[in-house]
Amino acid sequence: MPHVLVIEDDADVRRGLMRSLAVADIAATSASTGMAGLQAALETAPDLIVLDLGLPDIQGNEVLRMVRAVSEVPIIVATSCDEERQIVTMLDAGADDYLVKPFGGEQFVARIRATLRRGRLDTRKPKPALSIGGLVIEQSARAATLDGKDLRLAPREFDMLYYLAERPGEVITKRELLTEVWQVPFSGTDKTVDVHLSWLRRKLGESAQFPRYLHTVRGVGLRLSAPTS
Repeated sequence: MPHVLVIEDDADVRRGLMRSLAVADIAATSASTGMAGLQAALETAPDLIVLDLGLPDIQGNEVLRMVRAVSEVPIIVATSCDEERQIVTMLDAGADDYLVKPFGGEQFVARIRATLRRGRLDTRKPKPALSIGGLVIEQSARAATLDGKDLRLAPREFDMLYYLAERPGEVITKRELLTEVWQVPFSGTDKTVDVHLSWLRRKLGESAQFPRYLHTVRGVGLRLSAPTS
């Protein structure tokens, strides 16, 4: 049974969407804010996300961008804005479909099923496996292990780690990581790299204060190297 996460702040709309999913025998959880939705996306690993854009804490387009940074989970934007520019922008930003409110429950469920059927295919050319210390990163399988233990990395965590591992010992700037791994322009206020670096360090069993593989060069960037002891 697929699991759908609904991120919608309007209580009546949220209940209606959840009811339609229940009738269609689709498991679902919901969140009423963007931050709660992001947390739920990380904790529940849904098969699909339904995302409203007019959220009370952070805009839905920011939620979309942050989810896309770490996951290829299908996302359907469901909002009242029917402007073509907005629709194109959201689809270009990584949304798989766009529903304009109001819409019927049957159409809603049909869109979800169609999106799940299509899935998302990774067409990138496989690269050779890399080994640094006890860290082994295999691009063809998109898998990484540390001392033989599966790291279970999110898509962008894996991409970031592999990019650094291709250049062991080199200091890579945040600008380069953002433009090459995330394919977005650099902004001095963008915390995307910092957030995912923190998550990646946690999975590697280290911290900024006590690094083993990921070393910050203050004011310059980040270096991946094998532990010295």
